[in-house]
Amino acid sequence: MMVDTALAQVGKSLSEAMRILGDGQMEPDAGTESRRFSRTSIPGPLQGDGQDVTTILHLVHHLIHEEEDEEDGKDKPSQPIQNVGEQGHMALLGHSLAAYISVLDRERLRKLTTRILSDTTLWLSRIFRYENGSAYFHEDDRDGLVKVCRLAINARYEEYTTEGYAVLSSRQPVIYQSASCRPGLGQHLCNQLGLPLSSLCTVPCNTVFGSQHQMDVALLDKLIKEDIEAGKLPLLLIANAGTPEAGHTDKLSRLKELCDQHSIWLHIEGVNLATLALAQVTSAVMGSTRSDSMTLTPGRWLGLPAVTAVTLYRHEDPALSLAAGLTSSQPVEKLRALPLWLSLQYLGHNGIVLKITHAATLSQHLLLKLKSVACIRTLVEDEQNSPVVLFKFSPDSCSGGSGGSVDGFCAGDKEVLDTFNRWLGEQLAQLVPSSGVDVVELEDEGTCVRFSPLLTAAVLGTQQEDVDELVQKLLELVPMMSSTMNLRQDFREESHRHTPSLTYIEDLSWPGLGAVRYESQAEEIDESRRKQELKKINDALLTKLQELDTDIFFSSGSEFETEENCIFVGMVTDDVDVSELVDTISTLGRDIEESGRLLENMTERVRKGILEAEMQLQKANEEKLMEEGMLRQLPLVGSVLNWFSPIESSIKGRTFNLAAGALDSTDLTYSTKVQAGRTSLQDTPTFSSKRLSGQRLFRRPGAASDSMSETSSLGPADEIFREESVTVSSNVQPSMSHPETLDRTETGVRPPSIQGTPEQVEAEEERQPEGQEVDLSRR
Repeated sequence: MMVDTALAQVGKSLSEAMRILGDGQMEPDAGTESRRFSRTSIPGPLQGDGQDVTTILHLVHHLIHEEEDEEDGKDKPSQPIQNVGEQGHMALLGHSLAAYISVLDRERLRKLTTRILSDTTLWLSRIFRYENGSAYFHEDDRDGLVKVCRLAINARYEEYTTEGYAVLSSRQPVIYQSASCRPGLGQHLCNQLGLPLSSLCTVPCNTVFGSQHQMDVALLDKLIKEDIEAGKLPLLLIANAGTPEAGHTDKLSRLKELCDQHSIWLHIEGVNLATLALAQVTSAVMGSTRSDSMTLTPGRWLGLPAVTAVTLYRHEDPALSLAAGLTSSQPVEKLRALPLWLSLQYLGHNGIVLKITHAATLSQHLLLKLKSVACIRTLVEDEQNSPVVLFKFSPDSCSGGSGGSVDGFCAGDKEVLDTFNRWLGEQLAQLVPSSGVDVVELEDEGTCVRFSPLLTAAVLGTQQEDVDELVQKLLELVPMMSSTMNLRQDFREESHRHTPSLTYIEDLSWPGLGAVRYESQAEEIDESRRKQELKKINDALLTKLQELDTDIFFSSGSEFETEENCIFVGMVTDDVDVSELVDTISTLGRDIEESGRLLENMTERVRKGILEAEMQLQKANEEKLMEEGMLRQLPLVGSVLNWFSPIESSIKGRTFNLAAGALDSTDLTYSTKVQAGRTSLQDTPTFSSKRLSGQRLFRRPGAASDSMSETSSLGPADEIFREESVTVSSNVQPSMSHPETLDRTETGVRPPSIQGTPEQVEAEEERQPEGQEVDLSRR
């Protein structure tokens, strides 16, 4: 069998393009090409000379990965890229072939497109158990609903084709949708059809019986009867076979009976429609096969890139379908089905079923694993056949807490729990990106973590090992979340005990222990100066805390944080000593404030000290002049007089203590041959203790085994006890223990020499510290 040369070239060109565009598949001169395209992000004029295909593809590759190249070396998680396998290549080949086929003569194009459309419609109808159906292929997954709604309008309003929207004024059409439908779906439908929003009726979900994500059928029946009595026309009902957030299925069989009773068009969408391809289908989902239309998204279910969505529908009048836009007389528009037609043939029926079965198996595997995880509550519709798994951290389901006060978590504090679950979902998505978990917000349950492999497994290549890793990370994070929740109240109380130096910040949106602000103790300063002082102190305090040898995360909060100049403490384990933690924050803040205060006053102290030293030295020279007389001051006479009648003069110098801000005499220095300094005004308490080897700060003495457990982020500890003292030095504080010496003699000012043994001199040199040290260790 001969193959068209042009078709072979299309396939070859696609393979070459995929090789060039693939991540990490650049040629050895990729660095040169990257520099060559370094300014392509700036729009510019079209070049006069054309470029070859390879150059253009390299340009596209650079534009795709430009942001990744700029972020090399930055600690930022990369976004998962869809795994384009062989079936993905077939879908991409379909788009290339569609462009080639579109240039065929009209008769050959008509025959080919009719065959492609007929095959694809037949295959999808049989795979998803929708017999005698027609198919509409569309890029926007909402476009199929718009077209079937227009079809329903044409069917119910006989004069619509001639009178247009004027006929709708006699009886206003009503479209019903569940409260669990996709956000904005009903508004989009009304905008596309030109209907007022009053034509949209949202039906609440169950509140007493059944799932709280299912449409209330009894209430729907009541609303339909009220609209009929008001002279309106019930037109269409949108139901879910798998709600967007929770994956629950409406009672489709009862809804179909209600729609038949009132001649309402029933349209169904949802991820659970994929399970129609399995050998065993639940009765709830099987009811969708009786609907008037359904929208399928096989591209997401099977991992096929750039594949259209499909709306299967049943209607006997082809003229109305053509008027509604569900069919087209243009053969080129029928080529939308070509990528799906190629991909379905490549996978085959067994391959399609295998992919959907694999996704359903992953959900059941995770659901089984979650039953053994403490403090985790699952929210599924059917534990035996639920393709979507929802779970959340719930302290109420914990068997017992360790550490902290019992009332650390208030049952009514729903916002804090939502914050913790949002953090949990973000951490799991970052640690195990191939799992495809995300965060959803439910009206009744709050924030939950969702695992929907039907939408992500084929795209990300999720395997059972990824689910096991997800559960393992969950086992590591949940104990930390539980202990943090229990210790929040203790942290609040300890912060209140350090008032007014510390102010506790009530921030329910922070996933951690809490937030505090160190308050400056300076008085008589204006508001703007106080804000600057607060920012300076708290920024320095945050830096000091981040340098400590601890696994506790300290932050300034999120970028959208409303509170300023705060220290946010992250998640902690149950062996954390909250009292020691808050004491350390307060002590470090006080040290930073006092050091800054000394630095600010240093210039003034030095200036006053120099003036006082000059006055005292001038006075000493005058006294010397009166004591020795004028004759001894004459150059020649003074030397002769001193030779005949020498006098014994004492060296009088002055030493300036920066810490004390005082001027002292150097008599003691010359008599003892060592420099004597006053005690520093800033005495910093030093704590020392004996800790276990490998144990970090803020750990309670009796919780060493817990801190070394596999659920802690600390490393394994040695089995040898040693004495350890953790010291934090303040680099901004100058030396306060030794004064500067100003010595004035007859010939000028000179520093005193230090006399003594070599050991004394060495000891004296070692007494010049870089700054004061604060030992923060505690037994």
